[in-house]
Amino acid sequence: MLNTEAPSALHTELDLYSTERLLNVLIDDQLNAIRAVSLAVPGIAAAVDAAAPRILAGGRLVYVGAGTSGRLGVLDGVELTPTFSWPSERALSLLAGGKQAMFVAVEGAEDDAEQGAQEIVELALTSNDVVLLIAASGATPYVLGAMQAARATGALTIGFANNPGAPLTLSAELGITLDTGSEVISGSTRLKAGTAQKVALNSFSSALMVRLHKVYGNLMVDVKPTNIKLLRRTVSLTMHATGRDEAHCRRVLEECDFHVKIAILAILDKISVTAASKKLQVCGDDLRLALRTTS
Repeated sequence: MLNTEAPSALHTELDLYSTERLLNVLIDDQLNAIRAVSLAVPGIAAAVDAAAPRILAGGRLVYVGAGTSGRLGVLDGVELTPTFSWPSERALSLLAGGKQAMFVAVEGAEDDAEQGAQEIVELALTSNDVVLLIAASGATPYVLGAMQAARATGALTIGFANNPGAPLTLSAELGITLDTGSEVISGSTRLKAGTAQKVALNSFSSALMVRLHKVYGNLMVDVKPTNIKLLRRTVSLTMHATGRDEAHCRRVLEECDFHVKIAILAILDKISVTAASKKLQVCGDDLRLALRTTS
């Protein structure tokens, strides 16, 4: 029996607990998810370092999963656009059962290895693409089919599973095991197994975006201001990075369509937003490098 499916020897009378004790047990067990991800840091770091040059060369991120794992992949990919202005066409998600499976369980979809492979083939992957394959069991046929098809294209395959020695992590080019063990509610991998996947994916993609120069210091300087809250954030980020007042930062941001990197460079280098934009482009969109480079 898989670790994630094995009944826990703890809390065998969970249904008799008081509500407060029940919640404490469920929450405390989530701490094991963080421990599992921490133990997997060397593997996640290797994945980031392997993915970065491919993505810099124009590759895409492709998330593949079924059920909770697939939905977590969709969530991670979707959030890259507003947070880092990552092009949505370069963060794709394949979910067993299609888009409707995001909201309604599509029974049996995860068992179709051929469908997983076919959906990968339709993406026409290149060697610069990075495919993130997620499955708590590490043996989901849809995900394994996608993995085999992705490997055949030369794309980088990174497998995330919650069981040691899983077929997914053994067959992917890079395998990451998030060994969360049995669940408090036996077999419910939407609990700490899902939490570990969320943390691992979030950490992977965030670290990757840092390596792609989407962060200056610890400031998200490539934020896409798609609403009032984020618009205000561009102003506060620019103020923090430059030390200038709100009025000045807002004026420069308005000149460059609220592109925080351009505004910071224009203010600190005392150049026009046009010159700052060109300088950033020459420096590979690396703000720190642009600030060190004389005009």
